[in-house]
Amino acid sequence: MDLTLIPGSRIVEVARLAFATPDVDFLCFGESDQPSPAAARDAAVKALNDGDTRYPDVRGLPVLRETLSGYLSGLHARPVAGSRIQVTASGMAAITVAMAAVVRAGHRVVIPGPLWPNIANAARLRGAVVEMLDLDTLPDGGFRLDLDRLDTMMDGARALVLNSPGNPTGWTATEAELRAILGIARRHGAWVISDEVYSRLVYDGRAAAPSMLDIAEPDERVIVCNSFSKTWVMTGWRLGWLVVPEGTQEQVVDIVEAIHSGVAPFIQRAGVAAVGDIGTMERFRTHCATGRDLATQALAGLNGVRYRPPAGAFYAFVAVDGLTDSLDLAKKLVTRHGVAVAPGVAFGSAGEGWLRVCFAQSAPLMERAMQRLRDGIRAEMGS
Repeated sequence: MDLTLIPGSRIVEVARLAFATPDVDFLCFGESDQPSPAAARDAAVKALNDGDTRYPDVRGLPVLRETLSGYLSGLHARPVAGSRIQVTASGMAAITVAMAAVVRAGHRVVIPGPLWPNIANAARLRGAVVEMLDLDTLPDGGFRLDLDRLDTMMDGARALVLNSPGNPTGWTATEAELRAILGIARRHGAWVISDEVYSRLVYDGRAAAPSMLDIAEPDERVIVCNSFSKTWVMTGWRLGWLVVPEGTQEQVVDIVEAIHSGVAPFIQRAGVAAVGDIGTMERFRTHCATGRDLATQALAGLNGVRYRPPAGAFYAFVAVDGLTDSLDLAKKLVTRHGVAVAPGVAFGSAGEGWLRVCFAQSAPLMERAMQRLRDGIRAEMGS
């Protein structure tokens, strides 16, 4: 068979091994062990009981688009009209729709990394030439985006895909950096696809990370992707959205019609309820902050490990001195030490030598799993 090939997921490879191994703590998926909001669950059940199961408006239910408009306008420096919002079947669907709208075969797409592999694969499926811009690694385990290198690479590029706060690194662009990035894209006439699914998961007291919605004009070449999965603990619901430039709504809805033809209305009703449930979002951020603290405490003083607590998202990205095969180590951590983490190589060649730990877990799980991770790294790396 002549099928399009993209690299398989190393995270799934580790997870399948973990599923087949008794007594393994899962820290490898980008998912919490916390339940989705009761308000969302109740709203979905009510909608199902009310028979709200017919074909939806492909743009998204008007009530959800207006709810998201109010939410985003209150969160960011500039208002976001409901007419600019397109509901999608997950954050990944939002990225796929954005790629379909912007990218054609042969286009160059620049993506800072390490990053979640599905983003680059979505560009490759469009026939794009993906060029990775590796973040600079700092001595303390942090990251920095080299804006001069970005400017050089954007010459002739069709699009920049930016993920801030980032998966797996937790790197989070400052507003000044976002303004510089947007300025570079403008000078080169390029699109910006901004993946902001972790925007509410920041740990410096702000309500949200700096966003392209704070600085971009409503009609310029910026598409912002977001999701209910992370902020509202709704990973399995598959509900996301796009904010598209003014004047492009009809073109984008035609793409959604061709890709997945809208989102189940009972799922959208759950989204409306979730946005109104501010308490769940705040509690979840506190939950993640606790997990972040536990990860930091467990990794402190571990020889051969470099790690800086991330500014955003819910991952500890851990550099291990001397590690040249992170997939092999991740598998050994499963089979020999009972803990599943994501190998850094899953996020591109720049991630080799690192491990990603999802700390959005309950304290008892984090404490046990991080002790297993400490013991495993010491045993396998001789640290």
